[in-house]
Amino acid sequence: MKKLFKVALVAVCMVFMGNFAKAQVKIGYIDQNALIGVMPELATVKVQMEAFQKTFVDGYAVLNKELNDKGQDYQSHQATMNDAQKTIKQSELADLQKRMQDFQTSAQQKIEAKSQEYMKPLYDRVHAAIDAIAKEKGYTYVLDSSQTSLLVSPPADDMMVAVKAKMGIK
Repeated sequence: MKKLFKVALVAVCMVFMGNFAKAQVKIGYIDQNALIGVMPELATVKVQMEAFQKTFVDGYAVLNKELNDKGQDYQSHQATMNDAQKTIKQSELADLQKRMQDFQTSAQQKIEAKSQEYMKPLYDRVHAAIDAIAKEKGYTYVLDSSQTSLLVSPPADDMMVAVKAKMGIK
């Protein structure tokens, strides 16, 4: 009975050792930003973003011109105004400055949201290609080297060439 128990224990240990040897981790890395930077679709996104931003730049220019005109008008007529008129004009200028700041903040938020909307298909395509290559080559983990500092990384684990080939990018 003791002999049978020892044989069973050795067999169980061998099974666990075999599973442990098979469960090695394979890590790959890729610079997503560099990959997106060479995608041909990025040029289209840039053109769309520039057109979208232009509407805000034009609106901001109109507000800025209005502020400059009212500021110059205030400066030129300040000497002839009474205190009540000065207070009203200063309040108008302060209100216009606040509107400009609010416009700028709102524009930045809208531009950021639109950028994410336009870039999402590119990131989705990149992630799909990375997933496919990771499965093909047996990678357990894939790190984004643009966001992680890799101090040591063997060239064999750089997935950039394989992912570019998968996406049809030269």
